[in-house]
Amino acid sequence: MTQSNDTNSTGQAMMRMISGIGALIVLTALLYFVAPDSFYPWAKAIHVLAVISWMAGMLYLPRLLVYHADAEKGSVQSETFKVMERRLLRGIVNPAMIVTWVFGLWLAWKGFGFEGGWLHAKIGAVLLLSAVHGYLAGAVRKFAEDRNEKPAKHWRMVNEIPTLLMIAIVVLVVVKPF
Repeated sequence: MTQSNDTNSTGQAMMRMISGIGALIVLTALLYFVAPDSFYPWAKAIHVLAVISWMAGMLYLPRLLVYHADAEKGSVQSETFKVMERRLLRGIVNPAMIVTWVFGLWLAWKGFGFEGGWLHAKIGAVLLLSAVHGYLAGAVRKFAEDRNEKPAKHWRMVNEIPTLLMIAIVVLVVVKPF
């Protein structure tokens, strides 16, 4: 695939993503104004769907980096990983994180008034997950510029961090230990 075709394909993917987010915003606003009493469970459903999408990407992206670290710079395999990583990050992981935060904060405010030790701990864990997200986004940029200096072993260890944070977040939400 030539760079021109790749750029065009990426532009089309970005437009689809922006259109999808725009449609979500319009439908959410419509639901909020038409049926405000039934909005809370819909907001929870949208939040959970966004979390699932974000976590899927956060679990897959470091795995791609493991394989990319072993690929020879400039190889067809390396170039393919660059496209996969960029599309995953921009098309799924970034939008899912944004929707997760927007609906999560609204739910924390509306449902709990930002009160509860478990909620504060959960928000702290989500902040850590967001920091890992930022670290992975930076890594994708470095790989795209052939500047990665970390071995595959590093990315294997990084791959475990989202899983551990996910476990902590789920336990905090379901058990509410404090």
